[in-house]
Amino acid sequence: MLTIEQLRIAVDEGEIDTVVVAVTDMQGRLQGKRFYAPHFLAEVVAHGTEGCNYLLAVDVDMNTVDGYAMSSWASGYGDFAMIPDFSTLRRIPWQPGTALVLADLRWLDGESPVAASPRQILQAQLAGLAEAGYTAYTGTELEFVAYRDSYEEAYAKGYRDLTPANVFNADYSLLQTARIEPLLRRIRNDMAGAGLVPESAKGECNLGQHEIAFRYDEALRNADGHVLYKNGAKEIASLEGVSITFMAKPNAREGNSCHIHFSLRDTGSGTRVDEKIFHHAMAGLLATMREFTLMYAPNINSYKRYQAGSFAPTAVRWGNDNRTCALRVVGHGASLRVENRVPGADVNPYLAIAAMTAGALHGIRNELPLEDIYTGNAYQDDTAPRVPSTLREALTLWEASELARAAFGEDVVAHYANNARVELAAFEAAVTDWELQRGFERL
Repeated sequence: MLTIEQLRIAVDEGEIDTVVVAVTDMQGRLQGKRFYAPHFLAEVVAHGTEGCNYLLAVDVDMNTVDGYAMSSWASGYGDFAMIPDFSTLRRIPWQPGTALVLADLRWLDGESPVAASPRQILQAQLAGLAEAGYTAYTGTELEFVAYRDSYEEAYAKGYRDLTPANVFNADYSLLQTARIEPLLRRIRNDMAGAGLVPESAKGECNLGQHEIAFRYDEALRNADGHVLYKNGAKEIASLEGVSITFMAKPNAREGNSCHIHFSLRDTGSGTRVDEKIFHHAMAGLLATMREFTLMYAPNINSYKRYQAGSFAPTAVRWGNDNRTCALRVVGHGASLRVENRVPGADVNPYLAIAAMTAGALHGIRNELPLEDIYTGNAYQDDTAPRVPSTLREALTLWEASELARAAFGEDVVAHYANNARVELAAFEAAVTDWELQRGFERL
């Protein structure tokens, strides 16, 4: 990590010549600008910079789309201000001579936050949690599938018939992970050089599937680290001539999850909250799970993960170290925490952690009782509320949710509902391989 003074010294000594200013868009991607470092120090440090407000009003292909109140052709697609948060300033080892800083979005008056900005949504929820006297700590566990093909080669193949980095199940296999260790090692070490704290890497079940875990942190810092890691891991893979995907379900085998570990501490004492508060928070997570699923599973493909017996949950239940439940309680003593198993690796971490924070606050404020622990196979519990099985179902629940409006505000609910409608419209207009296979000759 860097202070402004350390950055000045590094620039004067020729170690750093480029500074990236980045914001996170609705899809959880980093967007921004690369600055010549002396100009960054002379101008951007004091005044910030600007970016087109369509960055929060486009589809995944960066096409302008209708339906957003904050940005449109009618309003001229103006700018918003990008205000660097210098607590996030750091070196980027995989890009020589480069530093990066994350920015918050403000309207051009410099004071009004952009309500639909994912980082601001999380900050608002954490502020409410702080008012209640609590601090959230989180850890996000991202899985990805690695391929021997470069991104350009994968694109040319239409993302079909790619060569996975491992040709059979590599779950916990040291032999199989050794075959991709040069990539995993570089990612771990470069992320450490960027200020993250790597813990471990392990193989997973899908062909070429792996997970690199990082130490938990305060919720906002964890989300910042998540987006930096996800973007950086793709950049490193590209530099190595290979590709990785964080799609929730890249093929018919196991999907890529993003389990989110969540705990609360008393802000005053710094100690873990007592069992009563923890149980209220968990009850709130369960009570809001279905209505907030849009924040955990934002894409059409997200819902392909939810298959019985797949380690992706379908039942909104909680259990003690039970991987069939949506919420899994793990750890003990100071490490006691709840793991939300609903999100996939395509999740926007700011939105997902904001949803968990809002759910926990709902449970605490209303002193919700926690249902009995579930033991056994939750996939077979026909009485359990179900995780929504499609994006359309999640959208319907989100738009009808008074809990979502109370927690996030009407503007945020409408903004992300429109994002889901755009995704649905694009998918429904597409002709899939499945349709061609079934219908080209047979029908």
